[in-house]
Amino acid sequence: MLDAIDAFSAALVQTVFASVQIAGVNVQLIVLWLAVAMVFFTLRLGFLNLRATPLAIDIVRGKRADASAPGEISQQAALATALSGTVGLGNIAGVAIAISLGGPGAAFWMFVIGFFAMSLKFAEVTLAVKYRQVTHDGRYTGGPMWSLRNAFAARGKARLGKVLGGVYAFFAIFAFIQIIQVNQSYSQLNVIMGFGEDKIAALIYGLFIATAAGVVLIGGVTSIARVTSTLVPFMGGLYVIGVLIILAVNVAQIPSAVWVIVTEAFNPTAIHGGVLGAFVAGMRRAIYSSEAGVGSSAIAHAVAKTREPASEGCVALLEPFIDTVVICSATALAIVVSGAWKLGMNDIAMTSAAFGTVSVWFPYVLAVAVFLFAFSTIIATGYYALQAWKFLAGESRVLSRLYMLFFCSALPIGAVINVSTAVNIIDSLFFLLAIPNIIGLYFFSGEIAREANAFVRDATQKSRSREETV
Repeated sequence: MLDAIDAFSAALVQTVFASVQIAGVNVQLIVLWLAVAMVFFTLRLGFLNLRATPLAIDIVRGKRADASAPGEISQQAALATALSGTVGLGNIAGVAIAISLGGPGAAFWMFVIGFFAMSLKFAEVTLAVKYRQVTHDGRYTGGPMWSLRNAFAARGKARLGKVLGGVYAFFAIFAFIQIIQVNQSYSQLNVIMGFGEDKIAALIYGLFIATAAGVVLIGGVTSIARVTSTLVPFMGGLYVIGVLIILAVNVAQIPSAVWVIVTEAFNPTAIHGGVLGAFVAGMRRAIYSSEAGVGSSAIAHAVAKTREPASEGCVALLEPFIDTVVICSATALAIVVSGAWKLGMNDIAMTSAAFGTVSVWFPYVLAVAVFLFAFSTIIATGYYALQAWKFLAGESRVLSRLYMLFFCSALPIGAVINVSTAVNIIDSLFFLLAIPNIIGLYFFSGEIAREANAFVRDATQKSRSREETV
């Protein structure tokens, strides 16, 4: 069975990651598709990722909260839920994988891409909130499948919207099964416990995390928001403290590590493929980490309590900043400053080696953080997957429970397959989501820009009025 899975993943990668040769480096077309969209929306929205960041912080702090606004959860809870899906092993294992493929310079391009990803995230969330759906029982749901269907229908192109929304939902019900989270969290547990090739131990771990996720997912979005609102600050704080300790222990090497990351990003003769090799590796992992352009976290933001779609778009643009610009950069610096990137590892073992430079027991801290990151991502994406399933199959409780059983039953597979297979399968399915999603975003870019400009202008005027009153 594992051989069949390996063969399937290889065929899937060849199809999804078709590439062209540029300066001797294979550059995937899907990577270019996402990179162009990020730059386009950054320019189209007038560098909103810079202009609206202070406003986004005010919204998260509750300065514009409206408890009576339509929606299911608060804007803060929506951000926590979305972050639990984006702040995950992509920040730990993903950075290590990027460095193993593209060298330290990949980390620089992850940082740059995170900046441009903020604009794309704003665009997809704003559209998702504006065209979210009210279910038959008065609850809210949303995401690219609904915004594609409803937005195109509003323009008299209902059939196109149904097709694009259906394609997105079909890919999503498989892409959101986070076997990579199970794979890499078990990999770290294996590093510290020494299970070796014991498939029984791997399967037991996979069954445990699947059962725990199922218990939370049964409770719906309010249960998920409650859990993630607690987990995200704790796990993020624990991991960042761990990274800061690594940097403190290796403080003398920080300037040279930064120099290596920056110079390798522009080194045309680097052994990992030069500038383009570093860029492609950083781009692929940064997209997986931030999910900008993929549209997944828009499903969580779509149920936030707000009357202004762009308000939630502003909240969402903080995600790539926290996830990719801050946490991924911190991980990369820890890996490079500790010298772990030179040890020939290609996954989370590289990050674990960086933690091991502090103390022999310090990788246990990473193991706790990794489990929490993986678990929070699984429950967030489980909710996303269920919404995509409901788009296709309707609101039937029986069918929804059957899909959740399928979702949880597939998770243990991640613990027993090798890392390259897990990465290939999830990356391929994940990146396919960006095709229908970005087509829709381009089509409605003018509408998104008008929403953004009107909201920022209104918020600025209200802020000035309050200052004059004071």
